[in-house]
This record gives sequence, structure tokens and C-alpha cells, in this order.
Amino acid sequence: YLKAKAQVPLLTGDNMPEVKSIFREVLPKQGQLAMEDVPTLVLCKPKLLPLKSVTLEKLEKMQMEAQEAIKQQELASRQTQ
Repeated sequence: YLKAKAQVPLLTGDNMPEVKSIFREVLPKQGQLAMEDVPTLVLCKPKLLPLKSVTLEKLEKMQMEAQEAIKQQELASRQTQ
């Protein structure tokens, strides 16, 4: 419950009067008092992200397999010579 106490004229930069009400809080003596629930931030656990993406790991694996295959072919060609 808010009760208007007085109206105070204010002057702005253009010298136009502006009326502003000053409110004083009044609590009821009987009955229920309602409170407004204000949402607050809830912190959650941080999600761990991989340092390398799955695609990058697959590409690196394919590259290593290709290099191993080339080495095996070179060894096989040296042995046949």
C-alpha cells in the first residue's frame, strides 16, 4: 500500500514545471501482506568442452593412418629391391 504524501513542483532545464508525487510506504495492520517474488540468477556447473573437436580428431587419425600406410609401402618397396 502506498499513500501519496504531497506533490512537489520541480523545474526542468526548460523551466517547465513537472509535478512529482512523493510516496510513503504504509503497511496494513490487519490482513495478509503480499510480497513480490523477484527472480534471481542460479549458477550451474560449467560444462567442460573438449580441447579438440570430434571432427579434428577424426582428421588427425586419418592423417596418421595415411602416414603409416606410406611408411609400410616404402619399407615394402625397399625390401623388394
